[in-house]
Amino acid sequence: MQNFQNFKNQDSAAYSLFHKQMLADKAASPNPEKFMSTHPDLNKYYIGVDVGSGSARACCIDATGNILSLSEKVINKEVLKPNHVTQSSNEIWDAICHCVKLCVSEADLQPHDIYGLAFDATCSLVAVDIDSGKPLGVGPNFDNTDQNIVMWQDHRASKEQKVINSTGHRVLKYVGGGMSIEMELPKMKWLHDNLNKETFAKYDFYDLADYLTYKSTGNKTRSLCSTVCKQGCLAPGVEGSTKGWEDDFFNAIGIEDFVENDFVQVGGSAENFLTAGEYVGHLTKEAAQDLGLSTDCVVGSSVIDAYAGFLGTVGANIDVDIPALKEIDSKENGFNKASGRLASVAGTSTCHISIEKKDGVFCKGNWGPYYGVCFKDLYMFEGGQSFTGGLLNHVLTNHPAYTQLCKEAEEAGINKFDYLNSKLEIMKEKIEEKSVVALAKHIFFYGDFLGNRCPLNDPDMTASIIGQTTDVSLENLAITYLASCEFLAQQTKQIVDNLKNSGNVIECIFISGSQCKNGLLMRLFSDCTQLPIIVPRYIDAAVCFGTALLGCAAFKNYKTFHSKDSKPTNKTQARVQEDTFVADRSPSPYTQPSATAKTILGPSIKKKVEKVTDYFSQAPANSEGSSGNSSSYGVHSLTGDSSKISLDDNVDPKMVAGNYLWDIMTNLTGTGKSILPNSMDHPDVQLLNTKYDIFLDQQNTQSMYRKRVDDKLAELRKK
Repeated sequence: MQNFQNFKNQDSAAYSLFHKQMLADKAASPNPEKFMSTHPDLNKYYIGVDVGSGSARACCIDATGNILSLSEKVINKEVLKPNHVTQSSNEIWDAICHCVKLCVSEADLQPHDIYGLAFDATCSLVAVDIDSGKPLGVGPNFDNTDQNIVMWQDHRASKEQKVINSTGHRVLKYVGGGMSIEMELPKMKWLHDNLNKETFAKYDFYDLADYLTYKSTGNKTRSLCSTVCKQGCLAPGVEGSTKGWEDDFFNAIGIEDFVENDFVQVGGSAENFLTAGEYVGHLTKEAAQDLGLSTDCVVGSSVIDAYAGFLGTVGANIDVDIPALKEIDSKENGFNKASGRLASVAGTSTCHISIEKKDGVFCKGNWGPYYGVCFKDLYMFEGGQSFTGGLLNHVLTNHPAYTQLCKEAEEAGINKFDYLNSKLEIMKEKIEEKSVVALAKHIFFYGDFLGNRCPLNDPDMTASIIGQTTDVSLENLAITYLASCEFLAQQTKQIVDNLKNSGNVIECIFISGSQCKNGLLMRLFSDCTQLPIIVPRYIDAAVCFGTALLGCAAFKNYKTFHSKDSKPTNKTQARVQEDTFVADRSPSPYTQPSATAKTILGPSIKKKVEKVTDYFSQAPANSEGSSGNSSSYGVHSLTGDSSKISLDDNVDPKMVAGNYLWDIMTNLTGTGKSILPNSMDHPDVQLLNTKYDIFLDQQNTQSMYRKRVDDKLAELRKK
């Protein structure tokens, strides 16, 4: 459990616009000691639940976007056969309930203080009985009904994926030309093909996040985010679609059953599906009891975890002047201001999410355009890397020098990645290289250990390393690690370039997840893509935070569109102490990195390097927006028109759906730190560009070699 209230020294520059405005209002108030009693709505709180691959988490935010508490509980997965990876929805629900209760307790709140709740989760497929809602088995052991989730990383449906993609149906052009094996429709087809017709008809399918909203509210309404992005649905209005599901497509892939029963097993007509943060329902009595909340709490429409990361980062202020974003901000309104902002949500794998307002933009190899999945009338694109944080962990743990690395990093009092970054700096000085990047000049690392998600959509891609020797020293581990970081940056460049070449506008990258703490990796990302990298206020909690914003949006949506009556107020609305609204209310152990490589070397390094790059201090001292009280493009200025920064729960009913969510994002997210790219004539950039050509050659050559061998084998079989 992380208790955010115990940290007292967070830089006020990271606060949200709304928090800064409330602090200013309190300072200007004639009775500041009475501020909370005159602003009782500041005592509204929201919870976001994030279900990742290995754990469930919950965070609680206040009305100004400050995370007050964060809790986490491990969840398990089962692998009975290769490529068959399953989980239990019962175990996940129990973990969520544990986290939510702990979160509320640690924030010193009561159940009735929580006004809104929302969920995000991995794009995993849940199967329950269509009548009772009880779990159903998903194989390979169908008798074990407790294991009722086919995880996103389950790759059993390779044959089914190929069948789906062989149709060439128009639906597929909205997923980059072909469905990924990690999407949910191939998994549904596998179950269809491995169950008899009568048994299959009992299966009700949900994306995991949608299942959690159903479990919470009893409402089976699906989200556009999950159905459009992962299940083969076309949002109403796209390609003339009315109900979302295309009969001829499902007939072509062999799941006629869905057509025959009007797609009831996947939620029915998409006309009833919801976009991000729309009101789904109130907590049922049973769910409220399980979660330790009140039935007054509203639940918002869910999103896939990567999209929650998008919501939790791209609305941030930026601490430097980025002219391209400033121009977009001056020309656009509402959520169109998010154009140009790519979110990279990094964990074991990484998803890249961008937004596009133009119709008819397609990007082969990247998924989308997805219409209306988070914001009505706007399109979203997604690119992905299957193995990123997992790749770095794999490289370290499988090297003979790993034990030595653990020992020396522990003695230095720093994490393994910081230690390796420091080691590389020492090696650079020792051999008099101009930069760390040059240390891996003759290592050509291609890291698709788990296949390629984008832009190749090829699960058969594998890894290769050119330049290995018999060296098994810690220095060799450091260089191999550097080469793997370079690979991740080059692959990100490929995905970004693919999006940009297809007509997407991308001007900067907002990266969230623990990889943000790695300054060397962030520098490589910036130099390879030639884009500013923005590190959010909440690094590890950005996804959970984004989902909490959906809980806030759901409550405002409910108040505006679904009820003329406010939530019951005969609770102790002003019970919070009068002095709680102060600058130290929002501390967090997950704020942006502030330590430089120089300050984290630790005593065992003994100052072997006098000058070490500070990757997180890239902004010029006089940059516009560097002041803690300034605002940035894409947000409302505190000194200008701040009419939309308001405690008012109701939003303008005429406002385009999604714009009020954008207002919530920009006013509650806070300020991100930036890393700016070196110029194109910088030696590091020139070297990385040369190695990018080699990266592409390795990729193309592997595909060519496999094809040559497969063609020869096919020829031999005919003889």
